[in-house]
Amino acid sequence: MGANASNYPHSCSPRVGGSSQAQQTFIGTSSYSQQGYGCESKLYSLDHGHEKPQDKKKRTSGLATLKKKFIKRRKSNRSADHAKQMRELLSGWDVRDVNALVEEYEGTSALKELSLQASLARPEARTLQKDMADLYEYKYCTDVDLIFQETCFPVHRAILAARCPFFKTLLSSSPEYGAEIIMDINTAGIDMPMFSALLHYLYTGEFGMEDSRFQNVDILVQLSEEFGTPNSLDVDMRGLFDYMCYYDVVLSFSSDSELVEAFGGNQNCLDEELKAHKAIISARSPFFRNLLQRRIRTGEEITDRTLRTPTRIILDESIIPKKYAKVILHCMYTDTVDLSVLHCSPSAGSLSEVQALVAGKPSMTRAEEAMELYHIALFLEFNMLAQVCLPIVLQRRLQSANLLVQQNFQIVVYCLSLKYKNPSRAHTFEENFQIETEIRT
Repeated sequence: MGANASNYPHSCSPRVGGSSQAQQTFIGTSSYSQQGYGCESKLYSLDHGHEKPQDKKKRTSGLATLKKKFIKRRKSNRSADHAKQMRELLSGWDVRDVNALVEEYEGTSALKELSLQASLARPEARTLQKDMADLYEYKYCTDVDLIFQETCFPVHRAILAARCPFFKTLLSSSPEYGAEIIMDINTAGIDMPMFSALLHYLYTGEFGMEDSRFQNVDILVQLSEEFGTPNSLDVDMRGLFDYMCYYDVVLSFSSDSELVEAFGGNQNCLDEELKAHKAIISARSPFFRNLLQRRIRTGEEITDRTLRTPTRIILDESIIPKKYAKVILHCMYTDTVDLSVLHCSPSAGSLSEVQALVAGKPSMTRAEEAMELYHIALFLEFNMLAQVCLPIVLQRRLQSANLLVQQNFQIVVYCLSLKYKNPSRAHTFEENFQIETEIRT
């Protein structure tokens, strides 16, 4: 690349003073004559003083060779430890016994690869933070309007009250639905884009824009003094789930399918109710979002707003058992699944659970409960719940399969060790395997 043809292959460095013989530097691998290329071979070396290149080679070649020998020996020692031990262990084994041991190794490796492939195959589920960002952008089920610099910002009362002490005090003075609140901010330099970024931060825990003013410590200190410093999004959402402040929807369960379809009927037919927020369930589940939007189109939502009563959603317990409702809501608010809730309350029984007890069926295992939750999550289109439940199911099944493989592996090693270490005291391989199998079962 950019080499001068006159300098190649006749490549040599210029002489730097002194004797030409003492300062000559050989760069190429051979010295070419002007007529041809077949001439005397040279080395990559520097000729200093009167020492000849051959002497230099003799002095360095011995040390280099010794160094290579040490490196080669050290590498061979590191890589040959396990191979040597395996050769010593299997030197007296029968081919069939070695094959049995290899099959156990291959089975364990296949289970590990299966677990890895299952993790990679799962699509990425939307997190609470991403759904909250969409909630702020698309304004699902808003219930209050903030007016700032003649611009309307539809927001959710429960979320702002849970995230910010300033808004908790401000919104408590206007409890009616659809209230318009004019914002008066004392912090200087807050314009409309920056106010929108502040609201985005309260919804997601991150600013929705890159603004150098957010790097200004003085402005951040003034904002924290006026609005207060919120906790992390996870902590505040957990508090919102625990206390259900400003809840606006209740989930009821019924075994009467006609009552569910009609969204009405005798209240005595309804079971235990669970409180929730329209904003959260519509942001996390397209099923609930479409259901609430349909109520708005049919005018049912206007009746609830006029009477100032929470919206009632009646669910068919044969499709969504009541005992899973709290687990589902907990995951919507926190992105975690707590199956211990299923067994901590005696009133958490469902219709399917009672039918199972009457039929004399055993109680469900943790893996079976996770599988049922997984199918409910698919019905609700709640991908985060499905993604969290699926590893629980796979882990339980892989643990059972892993335990079986591990026990079989231990049996094989034990029987083979008896056979080859103490032949006089051991039975045959088949007899030992049968004995250990009977003991295990």
